[in-house]
Amino acid sequence: MDYQGLIEEVYHEVQAENLKGKVADYIPEIANVDPNQFGIALVDLKGNVYGVGDHQVPFSIQSISKVHTLTMVFNVFNTKLWSRVNVEPSGDPFNSIAQLEYEKGIPRNPFINAGALVITDALCSKFENPIDQLSEFINELAGETCVKINPDVMNSEKNHGERNTALAYFLKSYKNFNNPIEEVLNVYFSQCAIEMSCVDLAKSFSFLANDGFSIFADRQILSESSARRINALMLTCGFYDEAGEFAYRVGLPGKSGVGGGVAAVMPHKFSIAVWSPELNEKGNSIKSIRALELLTDKLSFSLF
Repeated sequence: MDYQGLIEEVYHEVQAENLKGKVADYIPEIANVDPNQFGIALVDLKGNVYGVGDHQVPFSIQSISKVHTLTMVFNVFNTKLWSRVNVEPSGDPFNSIAQLEYEKGIPRNPFINAGALVITDALCSKFENPIDQLSEFINELAGETCVKINPDVMNSEKNHGERNTALAYFLKSYKNFNNPIEEVLNVYFSQCAIEMSCVDLAKSFSFLANDGFSIFADRQILSESSARRINALMLTCGFYDEAGEFAYRVGLPGKSGVGGGVAAVMPHKFSIAVWSPELNEKGNSIKSIRALELLTDKLSFSLF
């Protein structure tokens, strides 16, 4: 398979379509990003890296980091974790308070904000220095020191984090929160402010395409069945209330972030990261999703 030729073809086709969206302006630091940037990086299971466009430019990965934090706590709490957070698609906006109240403080899945706060709370229970240890873990997955937390983005999120704070207090009121709220929110805003390039992000997702084994860390990160379960969660819940549309159009397990990035995997073949800051009305990158749709259309194989 000529992956380099394939992603270049996809890149130029998407550019020719001149799709327009809107940069996430509720986080002021992200609102300042050049909206015309667009990059694709694909990493196969031999460790070969293929890239096109702005694939080496670091960007704010935002909610994509929720996959990394979930991986860190997945085996630690095992069944106990799944009594605190469900595994169902939400069908509601990612920051819905109404849904959390309706479901009595048990978030619908680990990728909406309320669910991610429960996972971050679990991370704080398990790790003494969760921010440092998360950075080290992602660096290990990528096979190099690449994680940078942008303090301006972090402060921007903190200063506009009223809804996440409300969700945390809501979880606490239902006894689904064990650590000090401010401490957990600090970790949460830090993880969302992580910056990585498409190349490093794709490498950090490689283990999910490889039955839980990371070729860059050279170790088993998760068991094969746990890796499959995270992939299932990404396919059904990784794109907020557009998860069904993404599964229908693209058909890959993946996770998006409001920084415009999308990381996805084709099990037993490759991991891929695409970035373009302009979002659709659901908060997903309009060019990134189109690129992945074209990619899966052109491939001679599919998840299904």
